[in-house]
Amino acid sequence: MDDGKPKLLDQVRQQIRLRNYSIRTETVYAEWVKRYIRFHRYRHPAEMGAPEIEAFLTHLAVNRNVAGSTQNQALAALLFLYKEVLKVELPWLEGIVRAKKPRHLPVVLTREEVARLLAGLSGVHWLVANLLYGSGLRVLEVLRLRVKDVDFARGEILVRDGKGQKDRVTMLPQRVVVALQEHLEQVQLLHRADLAEGFGRANLPYALARKYPLACMEWGWQFVFPSVNRSTDPRSKGVFRHHLHEKTIQRAIREAVRDAGLVKPATPHTLRHSFATHLLESGQDIRTVQELLGHADVKTTMIYTHVLNRGGLAVLSPLDRG
Repeated sequence: MDDGKPKLLDQVRQQIRLRNYSIRTETVYAEWVKRYIRFHRYRHPAEMGAPEIEAFLTHLAVNRNVAGSTQNQALAALLFLYKEVLKVELPWLEGIVRAKKPRHLPVVLTREEVARLLAGLSGVHWLVANLLYGSGLRVLEVLRLRVKDVDFARGEILVRDGKGQKDRVTMLPQRVVVALQEHLEQVQLLHRADLAEGFGRANLPYALARKYPLACMEWGWQFVFPSVNRSTDPRSKGVFRHHLHEKTIQRAIREAVRDAGLVKPATPHTLRHSFATHLLESGQDIRTVQELLGHADVKTTMIYTHVLNRGGLAVLSPLDRG
């Protein structure tokens, strides 16, 4: 019987949007809720609790053999469902069979390998890759940059709502300044053309868009790396010029890796790993590198000490001693 309440998935999306979570999180959480309900033969989650969650997560680990990070993602989605949507506090889930989370060292390129990779890129792809390596940004952090986030005078980049919804500041490499300024001149021409056609709006966080409805048309809020085409936002249904899709960058870097003859399985994130490792290699303080990367715990940053050429503890092999 219809009691006037929104459907469960609509409630999930509503609570996610109230917290300004990304549309990616919204999509992923909604999908896990659907899979959880299907697994239990379409019983309503309000009729279930910790035992059913444990059964579902154990199924993922044992029968589906998912990665530990995937299981944790499913758990986060279900805890959000119960705590924020259904307003049910669950006891600690002790019966879950945890998926094993292998600890791999990050893939890191040498300086010469980075140079070869970058040499195989051009235009926007070259600029993005240089910021991945030169500023230590994640690929979506680069693509979500707004014009106002780049401070040429101070040589800084402000990363808004990075991982964990934290802001941080990192450096703007001098080597890309001129190319980035020329790129922004072209982006501004595109923005003016959009405005002349009755568009020219960039998607803003929901609360900000509601408070400042005209800010979306201001130059400072436009994406540094806008998409070639305008698109309809699935939430607001408005027509915006979004940022480039990450797959565009992933594809370009994959081709550059192949053309450079690199045997390492390098991805856009490999350039961030290389940024951190090369800074530590040059003697930079690990706490500074931690802040530039936006790591909450220095232990996360310390993994890069294990991939330095001289070893994590600067140990010299006995074979290399005189």
